[in-house]
Amino acid sequence: MKGNEVKHRVLIIGASGFIGNAIYKELCSYFNTFGTYNIARKEFEENQHFFQYNVEEDDVFEILEAVRPTIIISALRGDFSAQIIAHNHMAEYILATNTRLFFVSSANVFDAYSQFPSYELDKTLSHSVYGHFKIKIENMLMRLPKKQIAILRLPMVFGAQSPRVKEIKQHLHDKTSIEVFPNLIMNVTTDSKITQQIHYLINRNKYGIFHLGSTDLVHHDEFIREIISSIGLYNPIIKQVYTTNNDRYLAVLPKENLLPKHLQVLSKQILTELEV
Repeated sequence: MKGNEVKHRVLIIGASGFIGNAIYKELCSYFNTFGTYNIARKEFEENQHFFQYNVEEDDVFEILEAVRPTIIISALRGDFSAQIIAHNHMAEYILATNTRLFFVSSANVFDAYSQFPSYELDKTLSHSVYGHFKIKIENMLMRLPKKQIAILRLPMVFGAQSPRVKEIKQHLHDKTSIEVFPNLIMNVTTDSKITQQIHYLINRNKYGIFHLGSTDLVHHDEFIREIISSIGLYNPIIKQVYTTNNDRYLAVLPKENLLPKHLQVLSKQILTELEV
């Protein structure tokens, strides 16, 4: 397996963020892997495979020219209009080469639909600025040769070092309230599961739209309470937020592009992983 893997030059745009860095750590032992970072930190500055990149000031094309990747993974964050320009430049690069692009998208591309979970081929529609922005980039990428594009839609991402879990721990420590949404039905995932799934998609030359969430659904408030009890014996201050009177879904379930059983995940497994 490793023999095939070394051929790829992988560039992770946004490799200093929570998800981007998890992807970098998963892939760097198998591929010639490069990444970008925005805010200077010693660990990135001293790594010859990392390039400083500010999406609002720098042209991504310079990094593409320097690295000449066969695979780009975009886990970019930052100013939305600057990101759209950056992805436009990536699209031009992809058209001129055989490079494949994996774009990290979000369940928010469906946040205008609240009555059902969403599947890969469902039409996107969003009421949020964030969801609207992700749709714009997805639509841009879907005009490219289809074998060169993979769109990865993620639900809420957890993990021992995830911003969401750190925030819960901080609230518990400070004895401040933790917001939960009792009417929100969602699916979930972890950084470690996403990275394994992306590794598999690269190795198998997969393309198309993938929903990388748990195959089951959970209520937001119940799941957060489970996380709290896995952290320890606390009397949390829970603030229940009702945005609607009825249950609403924000879940991206896989149906068309199912991954092998060992790469599928259930919400219970995610809670077990958080206990470690």
